[in-house]
Amino acid sequence: MEKAILSVKQTLKERVKADIAKNRERVKELGPGLITGGAGDDPAGIVTYTVVGATTGFSQLWLLLLSTPMMIAVQNLAARIAIVTGKSLPEIMSTYYSKKLTVIMILILALANILTIGADLNAIATIFQMISGYAAVYFLVPVTALIAYLITFGKYRKVKSVFIGLTAVLAVYIVSAVLARPPLLVLLKNTLMPHMQTDSVWIVAALGLLGTTISPYLMFWQASEEREEKKSVVQADEVGFDTVVGMLYSNLLAYAMIVTGAVMLYGTHGEIDDVATLAQALRPATGDYAFALFALGIVVAGFLAIPVLAGSTAYAVADTFRWREGMDYKVSDAKGFYVVFIGALVIGDLIDMFPGITVVDALYYSQVLDGMLIPVLIGFALMIANSKTIMGAYVATRFQNVFSFFAMVVTLGLTGVMLWQIGV
Repeated sequence: MEKAILSVKQTLKERVKADIAKNRERVKELGPGLITGGAGDDPAGIVTYTVVGATTGFSQLWLLLLSTPMMIAVQNLAARIAIVTGKSLPEIMSTYYSKKLTVIMILILALANILTIGADLNAIATIFQMISGYAAVYFLVPVTALIAYLITFGKYRKVKSVFIGLTAVLAVYIVSAVLARPPLLVLLKNTLMPHMQTDSVWIVAALGLLGTTISPYLMFWQASEEREEKKSVVQADEVGFDTVVGMLYSNLLAYAMIVTGAVMLYGTHGEIDDVATLAQALRPATGDYAFALFALGIVVAGFLAIPVLAGSTAYAVADTFRWREGMDYKVSDAKGFYVVFIGALVIGDLIDMFPGITVVDALYYSQVLDGMLIPVLIGFALMIANSKTIMGAYVATRFQNVFSFFAMVVTLGLTGVMLWQIGV
């Protein structure tokens, strides 16, 4: 009897050790999905989420909960395609569908990304302006040069570790939400009970929330990074863990931003449309400590998101025209890739310096372009992921199909609303 008990204990002990070892390996493999999740909360997204809380209170928290499985499904779909085929979405679309349509889609993606890069660079420069007193324009070129240097001359694995470190720092927004002391019962009610309002302010905020949460550039970035990690086909079913962690973390940050905006600003302030007015509104409500957390988050989010935006543009353009691409290559070995990468940063700077374009304009038009592109991209990803000719035995799972299709329908509806609003 004692021997049997000892045998059971030994078996359980071995299983626990095996589970611990497996989980350690999973944590070590965290990368593309976690970086993608953190990059989704860029300075433009921070403004959007905080303004959602400031204008609609806690009433849209349930939408964020609903968007989480959609994000996971769409990102997993893109990553699965890249790992199984060893090719990017533009390469597959050009080969099996239409090269002209692919080029048009990539041009729309590039334009939307560059507009967002301009808005994000402006946000970082604005924070430095508020801290130092010097004009924001003096910080644009140094910030851009630093990001360009980090990517161009840094080795990929070192860059990856920097990105993951920056992703962790974004947890300051969770701290900020806790410091705001939101009413827990009200949070639970608005998170778990779906409800809608018909006024224009609520609808516009909902469009901004979902449009910011599900972005085309994140699909291209994670797919390219999964491929650059050189994962084997058998790992296609394992990539979900990294994506789930990344998307949950992304939406947890977004949740915290909405909560902070709702507690501190709902019903107390007028229109908030950029980082400067948002920061000025938060400062008297939160004090210098919480303002410092907000400012730190903006800067860190920008340094994380801007390389992802420029990188996703470079990957997409290079893959469409079959250029050599990837951050593992030196500049001399992948000139086209790095020209697009640096070019996207430079044009983003020029947008900020052009007097006729405001940050609000850049954010608005990038959101319109993303809204038009994402349902089309999801549609193509679904067709590719369910093609046995392309994917073989690794076609999309039921979860990926159901929630990706749901995301496509929702984003298509948002596109219709946006086009109706602008009178198209």
